[in-house]
Amino acid sequence: MLMDRTLSHLSASKCSLHSHASHAFPFAAPASASRSRAYRRGTVVVRAERDPSQRIVITGMGVVSCFGNDVDTYYDSLLEGKSGVIPIERFDATKYPTNFAGQIKGFKSEGLIAPKVARRYDDCLSYCVVSARKALAHAGLDKDEHPEAFEKIDKTRAGVLIGSGMGGLTVFQDGVVNMVEKGHRKISPFFIPYAITNMGSALVAMDVGFMGPNYSISTACATANFAYVAAANHIRKGDAKLMVAGGAEAPIIPVGLGGFVACRALSTRCDEPAAASRPWDTQRDGFVMGEGAGVLVMESLEHAQERGANIICEYLGGAINCDAHHMTDPRADGLGVSTCIKLALEDAQIKEREQVNYINAHATSTLVGDIAEVRAIKQVFPDMSHVKMNGTKSMVGHALGASGGLEAIATIQAIRTGELHPTLNQNDLIDEVSGIDTCANKKVKHEVTAAISNSFGFGGHNSVVAFAPYSNGKA
Repeated sequence: MLMDRTLSHLSASKCSLHSHASHAFPFAAPASASRSRAYRRGTVVVRAERDPSQRIVITGMGVVSCFGNDVDTYYDSLLEGKSGVIPIERFDATKYPTNFAGQIKGFKSEGLIAPKVARRYDDCLSYCVVSARKALAHAGLDKDEHPEAFEKIDKTRAGVLIGSGMGGLTVFQDGVVNMVEKGHRKISPFFIPYAITNMGSALVAMDVGFMGPNYSISTACATANFAYVAAANHIRKGDAKLMVAGGAEAPIIPVGLGGFVACRALSTRCDEPAAASRPWDTQRDGFVMGEGAGVLVMESLEHAQERGANIICEYLGGAINCDAHHMTDPRADGLGVSTCIKLALEDAQIKEREQVNYINAHATSTLVGDIAEVRAIKQVFPDMSHVKMNGTKSMVGHALGASGGLEAIATIQAIRTGELHPTLNQNDLIDEVSGIDTCANKKVKHEVTAAISNSFGFGGHNSVVAFAPYSNGKA
């Protein structure tokens, strides 16, 4: 049995490996923040000169997480080293070998979804719409909170690209159950519309009237990063001036948990759920499921300056590729991941790799995935002495298609605050991370010059995005 579990961890590991204008608008915390912050500017990254229409800046963030729907509360919880991994309460999971997850409790749409439709939405759709509206409010563009600024946006040049790895899984599960138990007449008319992965982006567009590029990317656990790369490309090509992009996922239901149990990819540390997700620890035994959404408002610098936007940070660039190797296993030589990182740095126009001093790793706590990612990172950054690296999933679990969104926000918050959240459950680290500061069990003060965030998914999908403090000078 032990050998069977070990082999299954190897085969499931890919899900975890893959599982300027003037600075006259200093960023202010949103009105919903519990307290004010002193946000700081980091060191400017030296890059090739890039036209303002080609530079991408982040002007808004929206999150739905096991710590709530507020970006500051979310990151404060991470900095405090809280664990959102708890026994599953949404359904009876006591008979499953894994009965815990990074579950969202008491989710509220906060009036951002019309009551008449909110009760019909799959949780994945609710998370998507709420996080998107939160991000737009953060950017000063919410239709209700900032109607004048919202009306000035050219809706034909504003798009939505929020992906999902699995889509409306609850709607799909319930529809199948009704079909089997009661026949086709009992299938909800919303079964297909609310199950397909593109409906989240479509519903956001319908809500706010954005008529630009609109679709869904579904690349398993790499989904959100793929969305950021695609959204940035749309802006640089001139297809849009503003994009709402990210990922949403709601897989913590019987069929979702059962499916990953069947893969034997999950931790079974049921006696201590909060200690189950332990990236790079020798006692790791699989990943922990999570859920939520992470959405960014991405704009060309030119557009953000024209409307006097508060600029949070700069999206430098990103890249995507494929291992072309195996459905679930990462390449042993790390070529796919290392190449993706190099391509991301090239797209970001970072002249010196040493300028990257923070990595938010995919780090899902699987036997093979954690090691493969670190080995690939070392191929790109042979000297890691100046780099700090952490794993957000140690506290919120693996939110699959939304994980890249949650981690991008954590990365941006690290840039804003100058503090990196801890990686929990770091008790006996593997040799591969020897000499690397993994922010083991405590937050770390660190001025981020440039950061990358990694996400990888089943099918060999690799994605890397890069962020840096915003400078009002030349790129």
